[in-house]
Amino acid sequence: MRRVLLLTVLVALFAAPAAAAAPPAFWVSGHGWGHGIGMPQYGAYGYALEEGRKYDWILAHYYKGTTLGPAPIATVRVLLATGRSSVKVGSAGTFSATDAGGRTFAFPAKTLTLGPGLRVTVNGRRRALASPVTFAPGARNLQLGGRAYRGKLVVRSNGTRVNVVNSVGLERYLFGVVPDEMPPSWSTEALKAQAVAARSYAVVSRKKTGTFDLYADTRSQVYGGVPSEDARTTAAIQATAGKVVKYNGAVAWTFFHSTSGGRTAAIQHVWNASALPYLVSVADPHDSLSPYHNWGPYRYSATELRNSLGSLAPAGALRDATLSRNGSMRVETVTFRGSGGSRQVGGTSVQARLGLRSSWFAIRVLQLGGPTTSTAGKTRRLTGLARGFGSVWLERKIGTGKWTRVRDLTPAEGRVATNVRPRVTSWFRLGSLRGPSPAHRIKVTTAGAQRAAALGPLLAP
Repeated sequence: MRRVLLLTVLVALFAAPAAAAAPPAFWVSGHGWGHGIGMPQYGAYGYALEEGRKYDWILAHYYKGTTLGPAPIATVRVLLATGRSSVKVGSAGTFSATDAGGRTFAFPAKTLTLGPGLRVTVNGRRRALASPVTFAPGARNLQLGGRAYRGKLVVRSNGTRVNVVNSVGLERYLFGVVPDEMPPSWSTEALKAQAVAARSYAVVSRKKTGTFDLYADTRSQVYGGVPSEDARTTAAIQATAGKVVKYNGAVAWTFFHSTSGGRTAAIQHVWNASALPYLVSVADPHDSLSPYHNWGPYRYSATELRNSLGSLAPAGALRDATLSRNGSMRVETVTFRGSGGSRQVGGTSVQARLGLRSSWFAIRVLQLGGPTTSTAGKTRRLTGLARGFGSVWLERKIGTGKWTRVRDLTPAEGRVATNVRPRVTSWFRLGSLRGPSPAHRIKVTTAGAQRAAALGPLLAP
C-alpha cells in the first residue's frame, strides 16, 4: 500500500505539466454599408465624378440588362401618421375639407386639431366629419404637425385612433425623397440616377391593396415632404421625369444602398430570395470614395462576443470562429466553436446581431496556450490560433515589466506553434498589428531534484 502511495505521488510530481489556453480575442472588420444589392450611392457618385458617366449608363451598370421606360402610375399615397390620438392639420393659406358624405367645408389659414371624432368648427358650429376626410390645399401647401406636404391629406378614424395619408403626385413625392436619400451637393448625373432608382422603387414596392401605398420611412423610402426639398435634386427629378428602370417590360426592383465595399451583391447571396438576372454582383471601383469602404476592426473578448451573439452563440466558452463566403464575397455562414460544441449561423444573422454595417466582414482570432508550469530552463511548447492574420509575433513579460518582442511567427492554416525555455515565471502572448492576444502564464517551479528530496519522509521505513 505504501508503494502504491509513493508511485501515485511520483506520477503527480513528474508527469507532464498541465496545459491550458488563455481565452481568444476576436477582431471583426469589413467593407461597405448596407445590403449591397443594386446601386451603391457612393459608386454612382464615383462614376459621375471620376469618369463623367451619365445617369442611364450608371443605372445600366448596376441593374444589368435593364432599360428605361415610362412609369405606369402618376400618384402615390404615403402613410404619414398612424394610430394617433389626435393630429393637427392646417395651412398658411385657405384650404378645404371633403368628408365621406360628400360635404365640403372651406377654412381660412389655420390649424385644426382632429381627434377620433373628427370634429371641426365651421362658421362657429362644431361639426363631426365622416371618415375619411380629404383635405385639399389652396395656394399654400397643407401641413401636418407644422410640416408642409404637397398634394392632399386624407384623415381616417376608426373611432379611437387617427391615421393620415398624403395623396401626392409621384414626381412631387420624389421632391421630398431624393434629397433625404442622397446629398444634393453630389454630381448631377448621380442625382439623376438616384431619382430614377427612387421613382422605380416607389412604383414596384408600393402596396397593391389597402388605404396607402408607401411608408414615409426606410420601410419604403425616407420622405420628408417640402422641408426636405432642394433645388438641385428637384432639377434632377424633373430632368428624368416619368422614367423608371424596366426589365422585360416590367418595372425592376431598384434596390440601392450607401456603400458596396468594392463589389455589389447578387440578391440571392444576401436575402432568402430567388436570383434576378439584373441584380447580380458587379465591380464597384469608385467605392473608395465612401468613408465606409472599410470599417473596423472592433475587438471582442471571448465573453463579449458570446454575449453579443446571445442565442446564436454555441454552448460553453467561445473558442474559435471560421467563415464561408458566397460568390458576392459576403459571409455565407459563420461556424462558432465553443467548449460545449459548435454552431453554424448565417452571415446576415451575425451581421444583424452584432450591428455590423454589412455582411461583407471578417472575423480574426488570436489565442495562445500551452503548459502552465515548468522547471527552470525546460523547453515548453506553446500553440495557438492566429486565424486571419498574415503574421504575428511572440511577446514575453516577466513580473510587472514591459512586454518584449521575442520572435516573429508565420501562421499555417490559422495556427502557430513555438518553443520557449522560461527560467522564471513568465507571461506570453501573441502580438499583431491589430493588437495582442490575452496572456498565458507559465509558472516556473524548483528543480526536479529539489522536488524529489521532498519525498524523503515517504521513503522512510
